[in-house]
Amino acid sequence: MSEDFILDTDDLNRRMDGTLANLRTEFASLRTGRGSGSMLDPIMVDAYGQMTPINQVGTVNVPEPRMVTINVWDKGLVGKVEKAIRESGLGINPQLNGTIIMLPIPELNEERRRELTKVAGGYAEHARVAIRNVRQDGMQQIKKAKADGMSEDDQKLWEEEVQTMTNTHIKRIDEMLDHKQEEIMQV
Repeated sequence: MSEDFILDTDDLNRRMDGTLANLRTEFASLRTGRGSGSMLDPIMVDAYGQMTPINQVGTVNVPEPRMVTINVWDKGLVGKVEKAIRESGLGINPQLNGTIIMLPIPELNEERRRELTKVAGGYAEHARVAIRNVRQDGMQQIKKAKADGMSEDDQKLWEEEVQTMTNTHIKRIDEMLDHKQEEIMQV
């Protein structure tokens, strides 16, 4: 019966690739001295009882390289958006002007650069955990098939394949982290 067991490695791979894509988005949000709308992408606001990306509660603009503005559509959400930005770890002090929130991008000093490399490291660690969770899911599917009569040789082959996939994705995360930390530390 389980001689026919086929692990959906495409699904595991797709989920691991999705984790890398999320990490790329999170890294894009880490500023390197210039303002960009994408730096706000990972910040979620509690709007109408659910967590919502900032770009879905207001218009994000970059009128000049060192300024990002958010024109919040609902006046009642201005405080929540401001609070979300303050608590995001971006190190930017929002300034209110009616429904417009202005984010002046300060020069990155050495200390702030080090802080941002730590934030990047945190993002990378979350990605590694997510990859390991996908790995664990694959291993559980293999264990179940083993209990249903899969041979030990087949079990080892599948486990090696899942482990190889995991190692490859973890290595990509480490490379992306090194690259981002280098970018942050450049003056």
